[in-house]
Amino acid sequence: MIRIAIDCMGGDFGLPVTIPAALAFCDRQPDVRLLLTGLPDQIEARLAECGATASQRERLTIVPASEVVTMDDKVEVALRRKKDSSMRVAAAQVRDGLADACVSAGNTGAWMAISRFVLKTLDGIDRPAIAKAIPNQAGRKTVVLDLGANVDCTAEHLLQFAILGSAMMSAVGHVERPSVGLLNIGEEAIKGNEVVKQASELLRASSLNFHGNVEGNDIYKGTVDVIVCDGFVGNVVLKASEGMARLLGGFLKEEFTRSFFSLLMASVARPVLNRFRGRVDPRRYNGASLLGLRGVVIKSHGSADAHSFEWALRDAYDAVSTGLLAKTTQAVQQLTRVQDATATAATAPATAAAPAAVAPSPVPSAAPSAATPAATLETSTHGDNA
Repeated sequence: MIRIAIDCMGGDFGLPVTIPAALAFCDRQPDVRLLLTGLPDQIEARLAECGATASQRERLTIVPASEVVTMDDKVEVALRRKKDSSMRVAAAQVRDGLADACVSAGNTGAWMAISRFVLKTLDGIDRPAIAKAIPNQAGRKTVVLDLGANVDCTAEHLLQFAILGSAMMSAVGHVERPSVGLLNIGEEAIKGNEVVKQASELLRASSLNFHGNVEGNDIYKGTVDVIVCDGFVGNVVLKASEGMARLLGGFLKEEFTRSFFSLLMASVARPVLNRFRGRVDPRRYNGASLLGLRGVVIKSHGSADAHSFEWALRDAYDAVSTGLLAKTTQAVQQLTRVQDATATAATAPATAAAPAAVAPSPVPSAAPSAATPAATLETSTHGDNA
């Protein structure tokens, strides 16, 4: 039985979305138990309103929480003042071993900060990153991260994101040595801001299979297995992609309803159009993993409807059933050990038997050095940022 904790109060709509999605998911997955965190009276009222059956209620557990993190709450408020929020209670279920995963559609910055505080990050990882596997033209998927958790990043953070993305692709995509691309405004090494240039140098010196700089169109071409960027850029890419999918769907509808003959052709092409609509429907791609934490954490769009939120629950279920956390943790540890070993070898003094040579530049490890100042948490506080 897979147990998933749901922050029922989070998101733009809260209970009118999370409860119907939870009931539908119960019907779809008979081997799941859902822990509904939030205000008990309101959850009970919504369950009754939705007509929850006795068989559904057997697999639902209400976990009381007395506070709600709103979409406008600052990270400090959510983390320090609202210590009994539905968000925090959901994350605590995973920490305490009562749930295998947790899901929220609430404030992205608050969800990341709370998850990071409650569950802690993996060794060698400073900040978690939001990652999603996006389908591409090559018939495979491309893992893109960060999609909105970290607006401002250092070059070392981008290196860590690359390690997380490679670990995810190795664990879930079964790619032995995933290729990694750094999202930039051009393929040339001289392109980009200073952070991206520094990140490119770190990635080239690392043990990762670094392809080089890639551009926005490479995301859907399938040029590489993993694409790394900061959360600001990644979120813009995500929202622009969703907008384009809706635009194409709207254009098709306009053209097929332009005349009687077009309507006639639309009726003939309906099966094809339905398949196309299903493939590009952004609601099917709702739900992204918050990688780098000691637990499975899923972020849903703040504006998700019930159908969309159910897909986020599916992501949580798939992550648990495929052993994403264990496999990612193992892969991160292996990559970090290789990084550390390479750095040690590169900085070791030359032996007496060895010819005099200039010592190579040290290869950076996955974690920032002691000289690197501790990065402050820079996250967006809008719940629909990922």
